Amino acid sequence: MAANELAEHVADWAPGPVEETDRIGAWAARAFADVLDQPSPVEPAGVGGTGPVAGAALPPLWHRFHFLERAAQHELGEDGHVRESHFLPPIPDRRRMFAGGRVEWHSPVRVGDEVVRRSEIASLTPKSGRSGEMLFVTLRHEFRRDGELLLAEEEDLVYRTQKPGEERRVAVAAPAEPGPHTADGPWTARLEPDEVLLFRFSALTYNAHRIHHDFPYVTQVEGFPGLVVHGPLLALLLLELPRRHAPDRTVRSFEYRLRAPAFAGTTVLAAGGPVDGDPDRADLAAGTADGPPSITGTVRFR
Repeated sequence: MAANELAEHVADWAPGPVEETDRIGAWAARAFADVLDQPSPVEPAGVGGTGPVAGAALPPLWHRFHFLERAAQHELGEDGHVRESHFLPPIPDRRRMFAGGRVEWHSPVRVGDEVVRRSEIASLTPKSGRSGEMLFVTLRHEFRRDGELLLAEEEDLVYRTQKPGEERRVAVAAPAEPGPHTADGPWTARLEPDEVLLFRFSALTYNAHRIHHDFPYVTQVEGFPGLVVHGPLLALLLLELPRRHAPDRTVRSFEYRLRAPAFAGTTVLAAGGPVDGDPDRADLAAGTADGPPSITGTVRFR
């Protein structure tokens, strides 16, 4: 499919903004902390059985366990994604890839909050490159409590076509700015993403995408060598670095780019730290020990 043909599919596609409301509970935060083998951030430290603290702040990016997209079983496509959705572009044989994003926090999201999320398309760009013809879509979300802006988030998504039997072509978005290329620094964390961990994260995010849990599908249809670690999970791993090593600092913004897939069965190492001469900035990266980073990111503190 030529780039102009792909553009023709979305020439008249202009979905309007959507607003949703969700009440922030504590269960998902407690469950994700269990996945990480970390103490719950919404319960008193060292006290068992007391339950979550009303008004406890979620760690940065943990709002992703809310506002989950529901779909009936018959609405799912062959790849596990919904076939039709308000913000899914109408292109044939669609394949989706999460490429990165940016988040800016103004106030923490807290347990018990009733939050309104307003979502809209910020940009829509067809491109042609070495990976073939692609459609770059940026979704922007604003989260508010009683009208107060809590955070603004942009997600960069890449769509391409892949017909049955066609060899997979990896599509990666170009970064806005160069990022670090090695996982190095005084802050460290590690993740052992086996099949069970990926299944649990898929369940927490209500994500049925088969590349994360169906080995025959991901290898024979998508062309990957193994189950793919979720992009949002890698982004959350990067934010574990300041959360664990600089708990007294408040994250103001986070930008990140997915650079290469990570796969189940391989240890993911994350590292980073403050930038010399700029104590309010930390550069972060995560990947396997013997390969380039799967994700790079930059945190800015208040």
